[in-house]
Amino acid sequence: MASPDTRPHHTHIMHTHSRPRLLPIGFLCLWLFLSTGILHCQDIAPLVGEAPSDPAQGQSAGTGSSVQRDVSLRQLPRNFISDQKDLWFFPGKLAQGRHWLPTVAVVGATAGLLAADPHDVSYFRRTSRLHGFNQAFSGKATALEIGLVPASFYVLGLARKDSYSQKTALFAGEAAADSLILYGVINALTRRLRPSDIVPQGPFTDTFFRAHNGLFNHSFPSGHTTAAFSVATVFAIRYRNHRWVPWATYGIAGVIGFSRVTLQSHFPADVFLGAALGYSISRFDVLRQH
Repeated sequence: MASPDTRPHHTHIMHTHSRPRLLPIGFLCLWLFLSTGILHCQDIAPLVGEAPSDPAQGQSAGTGSSVQRDVSLRQLPRNFISDQKDLWFFPGKLAQGRHWLPTVAVVGATAGLLAADPHDVSYFRRTSRLHGFNQAFSGKATALEIGLVPASFYVLGLARKDSYSQKTALFAGEAAADSLILYGVINALTRRLRPSDIVPQGPFTDTFFRAHNGLFNHSFPSGHTTAAFSVATVFAIRYRNHRWVPWATYGIAGVIGFSRVTLQSHFPADVFLGAALGYSISRFDVLRQH
């Protein structure tokens, strides 16, 4: 005869395994809720003295930028080429004495985290408390979630015949594409081992130029974090008159970045640099906010 505890225990196991699967669905539902909230706030913006919904009628909502940049499906390839030109000629601007302070700040913070990486990674190897969280934010699930953000927002904009939200989605897609190209080049050149590729005893100090598992798919920087922050920054800037939007978008991007560390896919330094690159590309290259 079966033990009286068999059925409840089995039910508990089923719920334990099903809960992580529901988290990505909840994440997407949260994004749809946020999208509806953003678009609703945009509808009432002219009533409370905010910017018009189409940047062609004035400045982008709350950006304060003096440089207008347009985007459309037809203009995307040209914009993308212009972005890449600016990205790869950035060292020339440094040689002219420009942008030194933020560059030194990012490089210094990354260097500090690189020194701390060997000490940070051990905790996430030992703990099992984040197992469900890690299952929900696997690499494939996170990539799908990031890609669906601009796509779903563009579809909503089309359905509402809202040019501002359509352009926001296109800017977000452009920023994600730009960031992934830069990530790919840095990733291929540095070939840093992922924490999960290192034996439990280490060492964790000699990790660069040692990965041999293909051209990409290495640790430095985090591609998911770079893409997440590039998309988040576009929405945060384009809708920053609504104070909750930057908190929500950067919060979601931060959770994605944190998941890359808990999954042992990246070191904290990889995530920080990815966030800095995603933010910088969207603000200074795609949206031209200076």
